[in-house]
Parts: sequence; C-alpha cells; structure tokens
Amino acid sequence: MEVQEIKQRYGIIGNSPLLNRAINIANQVAPTDISVLITGESGSGKEVFSHIIHQMSPRKHGPFIAVNCGAIPEGTIDSELFGHEKGSYTGAVGERKGYFETVNGGTIFLDEIAEMPLGTQARLLRVLESGQYIRVGSSKVEKTNVRVIAATNVDVYEAVRNGKFREDLYYRLNTVPLRIPPLRDRKEDIYLLFRKFTSDFTDKYRTPPIQLDDEAQQILVNYSWPGNVRQLKNMAEQLAVLERDRLITAPILLNYIPAEATGRNLPMRLDNQPKDDFSERDILYKVLFDMKRDMNDLKKLVAEIIEHGGVSTGYSGNTQTLHQLYPDIELPGSSQEAQFTLKHPVINGNNDGYNITHDAEEVEESLSLIEKESDLIRKALKKHKGKRKLAANELGISERTLYRKIKELDL
Repeated sequence: MEVQEIKQRYGIIGNSPLLNRAINIANQVAPTDISVLITGESGSGKEVFSHIIHQMSPRKHGPFIAVNCGAIPEGTIDSELFGHEKGSYTGAVGERKGYFETVNGGTIFLDEIAEMPLGTQARLLRVLESGQYIRVGSSKVEKTNVRVIAATNVDVYEAVRNGKFREDLYYRLNTVPLRIPPLRDRKEDIYLLFRKFTSDFTDKYRTPPIQLDDEAQQILVNYSWPGNVRQLKNMAEQLAVLERDRLITAPILLNYIPAEATGRNLPMRLDNQPKDDFSERDILYKVLFDMKRDMNDLKKLVAEIIEHGGVSTGYSGNTQTLHQLYPDIELPGSSQEAQFTLKHPVINGNNDGYNITHDAEEVEESLSLIEKESDLIRKALKKHKGKRKLAANELGISERTLYRKIKELDL
C-alpha cells in the first residue's frame, strides 16, 4: 500500500519527509511478526502507528489490545499481563486470564514500556523469545502466539545505562526501531493539522469557521508544541468553542499558549507578549541599559564641571544621581579655586585652574552580569523594605520571576 493511501485510510495529515519515512517503515514491517519499538514524544501519535501495523498485518482479524504499562500498579501488572490462579494472592477470589492469553493470535500494544518493573520485563522477554509464560501462583507453562508492539516517550538506551530497563529486552524489542517525529520537526504540517482540527470541531459544535491572520500563523508554526499533535488538537477545540471573533489574531492565540512557554518556546520576543513575564535575558538587558544611562549622566556632569567650574542648575538633578551611584565623588562648590577628588581616575593635570586628581589605585570594575543583576535586585528590595511585589514592579518583572531569581541567586 502506498504512503498516500495509508494516510487517507488512517486520517494522517502531513507531508513531512520524517512522517513519510515513519509510515514507510510501518508499511514494510507490518506483514512480518517482528517486534517493533515505537519511540516518540507524548502526543506525537505512537498508538496510531500501532494500529497501522496491526491492521496491515496477517493478524488484522485477530484481537488487538493497548496496555498502558505506566498506569498499572507494580503489584498487579504481572496478573494483568499473564493472569493468576485462585488464591495466588489476597483478593484473588478466582482465576483470571491475562492479556497475553486473551489476545492469543493477535497483537498487544505495550505503551510506556519503560515504566514496566524489572521483574515483569524478565517475564516479557521469555514471552518474546519462546512464547511461554506462567500465571501468577501457577507452575504450569502456558503458550501464546502474540505479536508485541512497544512504545515509549523516554530514551530507553539511557534507561538501560541507569539500570532501569533490561538490556536484553531492549535489543529484543528494538529489532525494528520506529521513531515518530515531534510536531516541531514537522513545521510544514502544523497549519494543515490546525485547519483540519478546526474544521472538524466547527462542524461538530456548529460554529462559524475559524481563520488565522498572518502573524497568528507565524506564531502557530514557530511554537515548539511540547504536547505535539494532542496539544494542537486541544487548542483548536478551545478556539472553536470559546472565541466569538472567528478571525484569530496573534494576541488571541497567545492566550491559549501556556504563559511559561511564551518566553522560551517562541523563536523571538513579541511586542504583544505580557510585559510582566520577562525572561532572564530581558533583565540583563535592563541592567546594561541602566548602567549605560548612568555612565552617560556621569560623563555629562564631569564635562560640565570642567567647562564651567561648577554644576549648573541644569544638572542639579544629576548631582543627586551621582551621589547615589558614586558616593566617593566630592563635588566642587561655586568658588573658582575649588577642587574635587574622584577615586575612579578621570583626568590628571590642570585645566583652567582646576586640579583634577585621584588619590587611590585604579580598581577594575566587575563586569559580571550575575553580580549586576543581584545588586539591582538587592537595591530594589532595600528601597521597598523587602516588599517583593513593589520591588518586582520597580524592576519591571513579574513577582513570580523575582521569587525565582531570589532563590537562584541565594539572596
């Protein structure tokens, strides 16, 4: 069967080369009885591929069951998979068939296989190698003919290295690896999927069609979609139900993107992003701009002193700023013979009767952004007597960001 036919049959939307490759692999491996390990992030569509493999295999008329290994308690997962005998444990009032017995001749899909306990992994390995298993509380060996398709959203090889997954089981399952690409690697498919989902939901809820303007489309495509297709589908349903304005603009769309994501998962900062949710980079830029402004004020003030022999009324406001920023500077009075000392050296020599000297060694100023950021936060907290909400407003950041920075910088 061709890739396009498979897409139409199973409702798969997209033309990404990575997606087409995954469909090709599923198509080639389906007629065999080889075990398949499907990897991919949560919400990327791993279970859909398990159905494709089963329906295109000789077992398509046999039973199919999907089991979430992470949702079954460790104490009962052996019983669920392999069955148990009456009285084998407290509460076992009768014998029970396990999934491997009931799905005999069909396919079992073990989702989140990396969450399976190590003891159960050993039992599963025996089933894969010989088709044999033993019920809990029994000594009789049972036989089954089941194809196993496994899936996980974690790095299984890393789990093997950490001792959380059996290496022999990993290689037994990984005969044919099938990787489902995340949505962020299928940018050309994102808008197609969104249009399909919104069309389905507007038909379902009998609401007017939804459209995105150009800026909203850019945000949609460039967002990283950590929840993948599932997250995109949920957003489309929310927009179809909740929005009265059917032309979705960028500000409207941003309301449906998690606040924590707007600063990190979009490719650049948007002008209409909420201003109280600054990133760390914004704070550092603010510190640098403030430093640059203060240095410009200082240069103007020193130039005024040298040229006119005193601080003019036009710079009286800067005098106070200078005292706050550099308390070691002694400003001259109005007399023509006044001197002043600047511990950070500026000029040596005489200029129109004014002697500008330095009486201390030059000290190299720290250029660490972390120190500047820490100092700025301390000053804001001191100014507002420890009131963090007021300090956050002063810094131009959210109170939540300030809490996090205080913890990170150990203030």
